[in-house]
Formats: sequence, C-alpha cells, structure tokens
Amino acid sequence: MVKGENSMLNKEQLLDHAKTCGATDIHICAGSPVIFRVAGELIPITKESLTAEQSRQVSLELLTEGQKAQFESKLDYDLMLADKGGRYRINVGYFNGEVGATIRILPTEPKTIKELSLPDIVSVLAHRTKGLVLITGSTSQGKTTTMAAMIDEINTTSKKHIITIEDPIEYVHANKTGIVRQREVGRDTQTFYSGLRAALRQDPNVIAIGEMRDYETIKIALTAAETGVLVLSTLHVISIDKILERLFSYAPVADEGQLRFLLAEALQGIIHQELLPTVDGGRRVACEVLVVTSAAKNIIRRRGGFFLRSVIETGKKQGMVTMQDSVNDLLEKKIISEGVAKSVLANYT
Repeated sequence: MVKGENSMLNKEQLLDHAKTCGATDIHICAGSPVIFRVAGELIPITKESLTAEQSRQVSLELLTEGQKAQFESKLDYDLMLADKGGRYRINVGYFNGEVGATIRILPTEPKTIKELSLPDIVSVLAHRTKGLVLITGSTSQGKTTTMAAMIDEINTTSKKHIITIEDPIEYVHANKTGIVRQREVGRDTQTFYSGLRAALRQDPNVIAIGEMRDYETIKIALTAAETGVLVLSTLHVISIDKILERLFSYAPVADEGQLRFLLAEALQGIIHQELLPTVDGGRRVACEVLVVTSAAKNIIRRRGGFFLRSVIETGKKQGMVTMQDSVNDLLEKKIISEGVAKSVLANYT
C-alpha cells in the first residue's frame, strides 16, 4: 500500500485514497499516522504521525464554519457528507485534548441477500407480512448492511410502502417495485420514537428502525408489529442467548411481563451475525437464525434466553441455522481459516 506524505493531506485526497484502498473507515488522530481500516485491519497510511495541528486541520476541513462553531460548543459533532464520489458518516471530536475525526465510507447502494451469501431463510423472513424481525450482533458486524439487503429484497419484489428511520441514513434506496421513504433522525424526525409514532400514521407496510435504543421505541415497535406491519430493526447484543436479557434491561421491572407477552406474539425471527475476515482479505458474514415457533414463544413468555439455542439446534426443518453450521460451511469452502473458525466457535459452545 502506497503511503502518502503528511504534507499532502487534504479532504479530497484522503477520501479518494481511502476508496482506492478499499477502506471502510479513516482514523485521524494526533500522535498517530492516518489509519485506514481495510478488511477489518487497521493499516497506517502516512509515513509519520500527525501533529496536533495537522490532526485539527484535517478534521476541521470536514466541517462548514457553522458546524465548526457547533463543534467547539458541544466538543463532538456528527454529520453526513455526500459528494459525487460517495457518502460518508463523520464524527469529529476531542481526544485527550486534541481534535481528531473518524470517517465511515458508506456504500453507494445496498447489496442483495444473494450478494451477501446470507441463508435463504433471511429472504423468507423479509417476506413476512407482519411481526418483528431483529438483526443482532456486536458493533460493526454488518447488521445495517443485512437490513438494507432485506429492504432491497422487499422493494424489488413487492408493491409495498417501506418507511425507514435511521441515524444516519447509510444506504440510499431508489424506488423499485415498492416505495421507500427514508427519514434521518435529527434531520427528518427528532428521535427514533417520534419517527416511529409518525410512521404508524403514514400507511406503512414495512417499517425499518435503524436501532432499538430505548423502552418506548421497543414497545411501540412491538405494538406496530402485532397490528399488521412488518418491523425490521437492529439490536446490539453478543448472542441470541442474551436477546431477552438485553430487551428486558430497557423495561421497568413491573413491565417485564407485558414485554414478554408482546415479544412472544410479535417476534418472527432473529438473525445474529459475525463478520469474519476471509483468507483472500475480504469479509464474510456467518450467522445463526432463529425462526420463532410455538416452542420459542413459550420460552420467551416464561424462561431465559439461553433455552432458545435448543430451538435453533432442532429447527433445521424450519430453515434455522446454527452459528456452528454457518462457520463450518465457510471453513469447508476454504473461505475462512481454521484459526478464525475456532475463535468464533469458542463463544458458541
């Protein structure tokens, strides 16, 4: 990888070079080289570390004068940037007293379920007419990419009205067979909750929520799912075992019973994924999929989430997939290494 000179840094050169290198993220930090994340790895790009002044200059070049004033007031600033070359999600902030930035390079259009090599059951879940489908995983595991692929599947094949509520909008969907109306938190609606409440009055067939972040959003999403709308959303959780624990952590103790009932009635499926480095330097999703059966409903109503794993392990006829099967399939096809497979499966035994 060619390393540039610090003196040559400017916004356009930085973004162009990152895209040429296939980077997903750019890190600008005082006392460190400019760093690209390529295929999941952090790669230094400049020969020397940035000075505090260089880091500040490059970071603030991403902002308008008005945005700079807001940044100095709030000490953090998030924005979306779009140009003819692409779209970028940017955070500028103070780190140990010095200004730095993180830039996420966003894909220009969603990938399909087939392009992501997701199991067929993901497409089946996308075509449910009502209920809640969750895409789960830890940070940066491709949850938003999978949700965008499911939206694209619906948009391509069905005459449906899809409303998304996102923070920020990462994939832009063009209207195909269906209609997709995208709303960005902070620009088009104040919060996920307010956007979701409004969406219920906008004649939706499908509502996609970028992330479930609070109890009110979860409760109204479940209500919408129960009354005839398909709701897609993501949730940060390390495994399906922990899904109930995570959802109930948002609710007052007195409301856990009601939340269990709503979840058991509305939940259609969970797609839990890990984004793994491949032997050719790329990345591939491994996932486990739960389809909510009567047995799963009973577990949600009465028991702990760790019992859901037995439902997945015995649910192959319903299209369910275990993480072990998904990872072993990638290993057998020589897409991932044995070391990667072992490190992932160590968390699923």
